[in-house]
Amino acid sequence: MIIRVRRIAAVCALGTALTALAACSAPQPVRAPRATAGSAVASASPAAGPPTLAPGPAGLTPVFEHGPRTGDRAVALTFDADMTADQGPRAARGERFDNPGLIAALRELKVPATVFMTGRWAEQYPRQARSLGRDPLFEIANHSYSHYAFTEDCYGLPTVDEERMRTDVERAYAAFREAGVPDPMPYFRFPGGCHDTRALRALTPAGVTAVRWDVVSGDAFATDAGAVAREVLDGVRPGSVVVLHCTLSAAPTTERVVREVVPELRGKGFRFVKVSELIGASGGRR
Repeated sequence: MIIRVRRIAAVCALGTALTALAACSAPQPVRAPRATAGSAVASASPAAGPPTLAPGPAGLTPVFEHGPRTGDRAVALTFDADMTADQGPRAARGERFDNPGLIAALRELKVPATVFMTGRWAEQYPRQARSLGRDPLFEIANHSYSHYAFTEDCYGLPTVDEERMRTDVERAYAAFREAGVPDPMPYFRFPGGCHDTRALRALTPAGVTAVRWDVVSGDAFATDAGAVAREVLDGVRPGSVVVLHCTLSAAPTTERVVREVVPELRGKGFRFVKVSELIGASGGRR
């Protein structure tokens, strides 16, 4: 959970009698930034914070899938930095849950991107998390702390209990802060993309916008970069959100996919943006 510290204000008056009053308050936990009251989408100005969607029916966490289909040919490449809470021993034995070559390619090609990071990944790779979080080319969003599923039967992932769902999201934000990520976004991607009404209700107090996608790259566990690139190129439309992975051991072809897809899409008139830009342009549509 993001913590806001109120400023300490001191009020002093000069007169025949000395009077000094100081108003102090302890830090209080607050929710992630949300849409302003009465507005479907918050302004993207610094004062209002990042754009988010208003709560869904019955106050449920809103779900965003893609941006506007008309007008600007904008597309968002998103990368899941997956690492489950129990994979530390595998990392200690040398398994790579990061992908420095992919990040280098995105920087070389000057591609803005949104990285959905687990808290466990930030703990394992704090320098990389901090570097990404401080690079204006990227924005860091929440992919849970544990990468445990928020529903049953979600690609074989372990599940998180309903009463721990919000805590799991808040723990990820705490891990980002500990790693030195200055401004993580109020966006959340469910592990495996699996969610139901129960999960959306559990996360309502966290104040996040859930982000899905409309283009599945298929890079997870893929060995044919060309086939993955074709999936992306065939699926992308204006406003698309493409899901890829930033985990070398589980998605070894992603760097090559990016190097193929980016120039082709630019040649077709597409431009790359972060998820926040698509949400801001969505006009409140989920």
